[in-house]
Amino acid sequence: MAIRRKEEERALDADERDLVEKTHHPALQELSDRELSDLVKLVRERRDRAKTQANQRRREMRGKAAPKGATPSKSDEGSKAKLAVLAMAVRRLNSESERRRRMMAAVTHVENARKALAMKQASEAGNETGFNTRQAHNGMRNIATERRKSLIRPMERGRLRKAAAVAQAKRDAR
Repeated sequence: MAIRRKEEERALDADERDLVEKTHHPALQELSDRELSDLVKLVRERRDRAKTQANQRRREMRGKAAPKGATPSKSDEGSKAKLAVLAMAVRRLNSESERRRRMMAAVTHVENARKALAMKQASEAGNETGFNTRQAHNGMRNIATERRKSLIRPMERGRLRKAAAVAQAKRDAR
């Protein structure tokens, strides 16, 4: 379920609002990798803290835990909203860092492929031997066979062989 920005602002304090604002689209892509990892760490800490507080309030409401303040909590709507907003922010950060990781992996893959091609071309350029020379240290060149390929399918050959065997067995049984 989407959470509107007004609801986000209502649920968060000023510091958390600044952090969550950085997790929205235009600002998120402008962050460097270092800033992104720092932001992920901070927002996760805030989310975990909000989760702990929400659990504590729920326990107070059920009467399972002693109240933190003067009176036990009556509702936990605010802490639920804060937790949901921070969880969505963490989800956005995780997807952005995963997108960047995949992008870097693709770039690295292309670089490695280009490097391998350059190495292969360099090794082929260094092995300039004559066309007709056959040397043992380079291996033998493959000589194509002069035998003609059979035009009969192997399944047909097997079927005919089996038919001949059955006919011979019938003749032998007489």
